[in-house]
Amino acid sequence: MIIIACVDDKLGMAFNHRRQSMDDTLRKKILEYCGGHKLWMRSYTANQFEQYENATNIIVDEDYLNKAAAEDYAMVETDDILPFASDIQGLVMCRWNRTYPADTFLAIPGNIADWEISVIDEFPGTSHPKITMEYWRRTK
Repeated sequence: MIIIACVDDKLGMAFNHRRQSMDDTLRKKILEYCGGHKLWMRSYTANQFEQYENATNIIVDEDYLNKAAAEDYAMVETDDILPFASDIQGLVMCRWNRTYPADTFLAIPGNIADWEISVIDEFPGTSHPKITMEYWRRTK
């Protein structure tokens, strides 16, 4: 599976049960990037995609990380991905290019040398002047 996560410069994802992933332009980009592939998420995440009710590739399930297949995407906001490390082929990191207070962080499986990183896109968001989407491909 390919994990999608919104993070700050220190890989923070949430603070005091508040997500960092609220940006309408970013949601559109994520849906475009996934194309016709399934985009798994739990209901907490799905509520910010309600305006895209016609997006037939969004699958909402609380057990989404167990159910996502190899070619599927899974959007993570607060969940730990390390128990699923062997199933993760890639990461799409949506970076805010700043640091926020955080108490929930994205833990990257393996070490940085296990990943090849490339920039997919940089664009202005509705909440941030610059959002960077990176693709991390597992090399080991």
